[in-house]
Amino acid sequence: MQLTRYTDYSLRVLIYVALREEGTQATINEICDHFDMPRNHLIKVVQRLGQLGYLHTQRGKGGGLRLGKPAQEIVVGDVVSEMEHNLDVVDCTSPDCPLMGGCRLRSVLDEAMEAFMAVLARYTLNDLIRQPAKLRILLDMSKSAGISSPVS
Repeated sequence: MQLTRYTDYSLRVLIYVALREEGTQATINEICDHFDMPRNHLIKVVQRLGQLGYLHTQRGKGGGLRLGKPAQEIVVGDVVSEMEHNLDVVDCTSPDCPLMGGCRLRSVLDEAMEAFMAVLARYTLNDLIRQPAKLRILLDMSKSAGISSPVS
């Protein structure tokens, strides 16, 4: 199972925004710069995260992005299931597989996907940012407005 780039970007955006100091907002341009993401693709991701309530987006001067709910309430499994269009690991119908009806591959892979999603359901965004100072250094966020340099 490999997540789509759309879901990958969604999780990275949420991590980045969660790392911002309280009261400050991130911008799409900042996120593009830090992760080397295509701006047009990121706009779609941010729009969807806003629709789902994970982000609060404000346009115009003084606008930006901030979390739509506390990081401890954003469940990684929920984000993945809402951002992925298809969580089927295998498609036995395209083209039709001659083993359909007698093969257990589909049920085994479905069970594996359930286990995968169960693990993701145990983690929140807050769990992903447990070492914020280290993550800010890795992202070189000290250059961004609203981020103070971590104390060593």
